[in-house]
Amino acid sequence: MGIAELDAALSSDQTLKSIVAGLPREVIEGVRRSLATERRGLSEAVEAYQQAKQGDATALKSRAGNDPGALLIAARIIRRLSQKELARKLGLREQQIQRYEAERYRSISLHGFKKVASVLGAQIAIDLSSRNLEWTVSHEAPKGEELSKVLRHARAHGWLEDDQTGEKSDEKAISQLVRYVADHVLHHGTPSLLRAGLNAVADPGSDWALLSWKAQVTRVAEGIIAESKPRYRSIDVSWLTDLVRLSRLDDGPIRARDMLLEHGIVLVVEPHIVGMKIDGAAFLVDGVPVIGLTILRDYIDNFWFTLLHEVGHVVLHYWTGLSSGFFDDMSSADVDEFENEANIFSGNLFIPEEVWRQSPARISRSPEPIERFAQKLGIHPAIVFGRIRLERNDHSIFATKVGRGQIRRQLFNLELRQPTR
Repeated sequence: MGIAELDAALSSDQTLKSIVAGLPREVIEGVRRSLATERRGLSEAVEAYQQAKQGDATALKSRAGNDPGALLIAARIIRRLSQKELARKLGLREQQIQRYEAERYRSISLHGFKKVASVLGAQIAIDLSSRNLEWTVSHEAPKGEELSKVLRHARAHGWLEDDQTGEKSDEKAISQLVRYVADHVLHHGTPSLLRAGLNAVADPGSDWALLSWKAQVTRVAEGIIAESKPRYRSIDVSWLTDLVRLSRLDDGPIRARDMLLEHGIVLVVEPHIVGMKIDGAAFLVDGVPVIGLTILRDYIDNFWFTLLHEVGHVVLHYWTGLSSGFFDDMSSADVDEFENEANIFSGNLFIPEEVWRQSPARISRSPEPIERFAQKLGIHPAIVFGRIRLERNDHSIFATKVGRGQIRRQLFNLELRQPTR
């Protein structure tokens, strides 16, 4: 996405209208803010780059912050080396440096990192005891029941490979699982910020379960990315109305997965690990937005609201939080600004607020007006029934209308799930 393209979208009402065609006003405002943030970030990055080329690296170092990979990129620019020149000094191909910088050196070995830093004359110290992060996890495996819980899940859902004898001893399986999670931490780090009211001081076992789950979602996503090479464009959002309409269809969830991939977003469904209160997550894998869903609550309304909530994070927060990731418990009432924005985004995509305020379906005690309202909007009636149950804080009403038991049997079908590598 270039600055000129963003300028055109933000300065021309006609261009913006073509981008957000058919979207509710509240959603349009969110998209506008997101594009403005992206434009500002790109502009500041270009300015910092130009200043560094002229000898003033203050802004570039500030943008790199404490990210070791970003600091290496800054060091190359400060030394006025091209990627090709750095590659020649290291005995590598230019494409390898391009790949390293695209992922901010997350996949490079410690030895390789030190070699690049040495060639660039950079001295980078990493304080592993830093408490600047709001939430961190250890990738050290817990012991006892917590480890057994994750291991049982991994075995049940095909995470682990059989050994040569076809047997899976606990010792070998645990070793493989720990190595698997450690490799994920090496390449992708740990979730640095939990949102939507999740406990920031959860017990280590639960933390490790979340990290194990994210590692598996990431591994599946990497296979899809390698095969499909998705490309996400933040300026392309008009397709969201088509995504919402898929909720009417029996196979809507499968179609949604395919539509998301067409627009550069990878959807992975991985069941929750016992005790892990996560409905969905959104984060980046090598720059590609990935949405993970657990189907913790097997209801049609919960599936669609969670999916669109995570899509909201991708659309609204691609530049302001997706690299850290969002890990959402949709039952939590404790939300921050990011979560509130994603809630408003998803809620208005299904039912625009001004339409909802004027609809008699909102106060109806019988299902017929609600179903007619859903049909008029072109969405599944379970979504409207679910919103009414939430707003009235009464989950005893319309209990048979929210599509219980309809999602897992579709998405957990082995023939429909994404293959792991």
